[in-house]
Amino acid sequence: DATKIRPHHQVFIYRDGGRHPAGGIKLGGMVLAVIHCESVNRKAILGQAGRHDGRIKAAGEQHDGLGPRIFLGLQGLAERGKGLILRQPETTMTALDKEAILDALRSVQDPDLHKDVVELGFVKNLAVCDGAVRFTLELTTPACPVKDQLKEEARQAVLALEGTEKVEVNLTAQVRTTLPEGNQLGGNVRNVIAVTSGKGGVGKTTCAVNLAAALVAEGAKVGILDADVYGPNVPVMLGLDGHPKGDNSGRIVPLEAHGVRAMSVGFLVEDGQPVMWRGPMLHKALEKFLREVDWGELDYLLVDMPPGTGDAQISLAQLVPMTGAVVVTLPQEVSLVDVRRAIGMCEKVRIDVLGVIENMTGDVFGEGGGVRTAEEAGVPFLGSVPMETGIREAGDAGTPMVSSSPDSLSSQAFRKIAGLLASEVSKRPAQALPTLEV
Repeated sequence: DATKIRPHHQVFIYRDGGRHPAGGIKLGGMVLAVIHCESVNRKAILGQAGRHDGRIKAAGEQHDGLGPRIFLGLQGLAERGKGLILRQPETTMTALDKEAILDALRSVQDPDLHKDVVELGFVKNLAVCDGAVRFTLELTTPACPVKDQLKEEARQAVLALEGTEKVEVNLTAQVRTTLPEGNQLGGNVRNVIAVTSGKGGVGKTTCAVNLAAALVAEGAKVGILDADVYGPNVPVMLGLDGHPKGDNSGRIVPLEAHGVRAMSVGFLVEDGQPVMWRGPMLHKALEKFLREVDWGELDYLLVDMPPGTGDAQISLAQLVPMTGAVVVTLPQEVSLVDVRRAIGMCEKVRIDVLGVIENMTGDVFGEGGGVRTAEEAGVPFLGSVPMETGIREAGDAGTPMVSSSPDSLSSQAFRKIAGLLASEVSKRPAQALPTLEV
């Protein structure tokens, strides 16, 4: 009964004891089909039917039919007594098929979380049709450094199953939050990361801005809060100039450049005007920037901290449950002494150290001090950034090096570090405000 045919039904014609597939579609009220078995006498089975000019895609192949005009007659087939059956396309799987594929995917392990992709709930939208398997891997961050490896391992694991002819794996990401429900941050911020150092002049802001740009390049939503109120350099390095405005709810709307949303005291004071605030004023400013700025939806909010181990670090720990901190250092010992103090400060205020970055590696300041310090402290070493003239030039021009020269050695280093940082964040459980004893 041709009236029961729905769009995209699969059509099979039984003739001479054999089954001959015919791709079937329905346009409006007209049923169309293309028979693509050479043993079928097309002229014998064509009946009174509609006409379609053009090409029809049927049964996964492209068919021109009988030239530019295709005469089709499913009703004619029924009148001639041909066996005709209809069935829905195979867009879903039986439980057995599904279980076989999931079993195969259990062999694919996330090297950071040390669990398989099925146990982690990464596998989504699993479907199969005529030996073609399609599914999505939903990772914990778009900046996952092993995403291509996981994708290929998953594809090969399913492709090894008997009867599988094609495997399509799509990658998406859903960044998990480490912040508790009911936190007082403005917007929907999932993770807050402090970028800190034990002393000034180590390139902390340069690292923060380029890490933000690297995460954005991978598809993450990123903001940066310039908490270095005594030396706010984020506006210069992002090329931002202007004053933030308020929205209808009274919240402050951050400025944006290179895909990064930014808030800084530098937007609020004139160039050259000193910021001379005591501890309580600094605390109040950080509270305002965190709670009264409409950050919107952010996967990561990077907080560019002032150097040292003072009021700003204590205030931040009291105001928001931190995901963790990244500590920036130079390779030389005079910097490492203060970095060890910064790591000790993080322990005091109960902020996890997500890793150490060694900046300006090269002939001038040496190399290797960052990795040694990380090993001594028992924290991850995220990587080294080589000393390049282009980093200074990009910063002065208001464009992160990652954006202006993505193929440079330093940009490659920042992207790798950003991936490792995102992996460290994904390992962290939900945080709560600590009880400080300082």
